[in-house]
Amino acid sequence: MNVFKRLSAVSMIAGLSVLTACGGNAASGEVTAADGAAAVPAANAAPAGGAPVTIEFWYGLGGKLGENMESLIQKFNASQQEVIVKGIVQGDYTETEQKLQAAIAAGQVPAVVLSSNIAWARKGYYAPMDELIAGQPDFNKEDFVQTFLNQGQVDGKQYFLPMYGSTQVMYYRKDAFAKSGIDASQIKTWEDLAAAAKKMTVSEGGKTTFYGWEPMWGPGNMVDAALSKGGSILSEDGTKVTIDSPEWIDTWEFFRKSIHDDKIMRIHSGGQGWEYWYKTIDDVMKGQAAGYTGSSGDQGDLDFSVVSAMEQPGWAGAGEAKPVAGASMAGIPAQAGDAQKQAAMKWLAYFTSSENTAFWSIHTGYISVRQSALEDPAFVTFSESNPQIKIPLQQAAHASAPFQDPTGGKINDALTIAADKVQIENIPAAEALKEAQQTAQAALDKLK
Repeated sequence: MNVFKRLSAVSMIAGLSVLTACGGNAASGEVTAADGAAAVPAANAAPAGGAPVTIEFWYGLGGKLGENMESLIQKFNASQQEVIVKGIVQGDYTETEQKLQAAIAAGQVPAVVLSSNIAWARKGYYAPMDELIAGQPDFNKEDFVQTFLNQGQVDGKQYFLPMYGSTQVMYYRKDAFAKSGIDASQIKTWEDLAAAAKKMTVSEGGKTTFYGWEPMWGPGNMVDAALSKGGSILSEDGTKVTIDSPEWIDTWEFFRKSIHDDKIMRIHSGGQGWEYWYKTIDDVMKGQAAGYTGSSGDQGDLDFSVVSAMEQPGWAGAGEAKPVAGASMAGIPAQAGDAQKQAAMKWLAYFTSSENTAFWSIHTGYISVRQSALEDPAFVTFSESNPQIKIPLQQAAHASAPFQDPTGGKINDALTIAADKVQIENIPAAEALKEAQQTAQAALDKLK
């Protein structure tokens, strides 16, 4: 989502049609893109006669995540009379970025989006936030989880604010584990999980009717596992793409074999928006699979009388797991008018306050972005009776930082294509990853 629900969500898609105007959230004067795009004139959306400033906030969240977002929007709107936030729901993170690209081209942008793109920030499509942050009383920037905050910085300036943190954790049916005599606390490695999945898988007439585990479609889960095995995406000097190393090949082949040869795992792919994601969750909740690997943010959609959560395992002989933990960030388009930008910052400051980031964590499972949220009375009380809320925090303590693709998405795209070949087309990991490495290396070499 974020950062994380699909790694491909950060990829730019060109050739989009122009989006219909977004209700007057355009910039004042002219904005000239750094890459030579034509300047776009737009009207200033400053308030008249002290009327509240209405802004659009675009976000690609569905299900209970979307419900919780709308709840906080309504709470914010009722808390003051200066700003009215109008939430505009998109299909997912990718669609948000696609529509934003078209909105930028049309010069009719929302005031704030749940999306971030480092390359776009460098091109001038996003506004730096430092002065806006300085104008917010009691913002207390130091209280943010610094690893999350740092992910929103570009060339020393703050272009994006983390709204919540995420990491991929494991959810399993308690009854399925109990029936097969499996103790979740003893699953320390992926080898352990494969053995457990094989034991729980049920086949009838040569067809699997109950799967032992379901990874999530896309490269995300397999990237996490490769990093946990000691793999890296780039060499230490940043000059070589290393996704065809033995650590990567062995890891991805493990998943290919589990899905296609042993048939103890299954992948749901395709569909609209988060359809594949919710199909995976439904398999577990409806008793068609023993567990799945999903976002910490799925906790708001799960029934913990049925399931429980655990951290991702490592690999035998490789030490503790090192899955990615990152922040889903919001940005303010540079074309927004000054009044729109200031209103957007008020909304972001409200959402990321200690009380509200704790609320978000309690109701969604995502990681709070402020350290003080862990001391919030409601969070403390909730965690005592809902220990699963602590799993993402515990895993984040030994997690890997999100990969910042220096090619503007081409390395991530190569991994996404390779993941489809392994997960869906049953192509050997060595073949898929070597091709991905060559494509990604060529893109990296063009930067020299």
